[in-house]
Amino acid sequence: MNYDLFDELANTPAQLEEIEPGVVLLRGAANHLATDIHQQLDAILNISPFRHMFTPGGRRMAVATSSCGPYGWISDKNGYRYHSADPLTEQPWPAMPANWARLASESALHAGFPDFLPDSCLINRYQTDTQLSLHQDKNERDFKHPIVSVSLGLSAQFLLGGMRREDASRKIPLMHGDVLVWGNQSRLRFHGISRIQCGYHPLFGDCRINLTFRRAN
Repeated sequence: MNYDLFDELANTPAQLEEIEPGVVLLRGAANHLATDIHQQLDAILNISPFRHMFTPGGRRMAVATSSCGPYGWISDKNGYRYHSADPLTEQPWPAMPANWARLASESALHAGFPDFLPDSCLINRYQTDTQLSLHQDKNERDFKHPIVSVSLGLSAQFLLGGMRREDASRKIPLMHGDVLVWGNQSRLRFHGISRIQCGYHPLFGDCRINLTFRRAN
């Protein structure tokens, strides 16, 4: 794979910033696809709507979720895991749009992670006052693959912690169109999202949409 395979991303004036070793921010890298993503998201949600899952301990999650791709991330009394069927519909998750997968793969490549082929996209919706506490992404089979996170709609403060929950975290502002990639020694860093502030985005309205691409299996 090389940069020329995805001309749109290669020609996007994205600003690359290494936040920490293994953590790379591509400012504005998804801007050129935002309208397409918005339309494709509507089609995905018509098949697998947003829902509020429950933690294994029975707590309702504040962030509404859906998924697309061969595997979707789910949570219930049986734990956190990936599954090939949507538990709400008992049907396979909607297919991941090809331009989404290519955005994730090419963003990973630009960040220094070649040959990333996502098989799961977790779709999170953050509304005003919603936040996500520090956690690790550790339900995937092989941690050699990075995480690629695409921010759309309202801005957010990404919390990047350390390898322990009690480690101090730093705030990274994420705006519409930003893509954050982390892997290697930073793959299992704790991370989260500060409380979303009230606002309105002309395309995505009064919420933040986050697409998190992973290699689950």
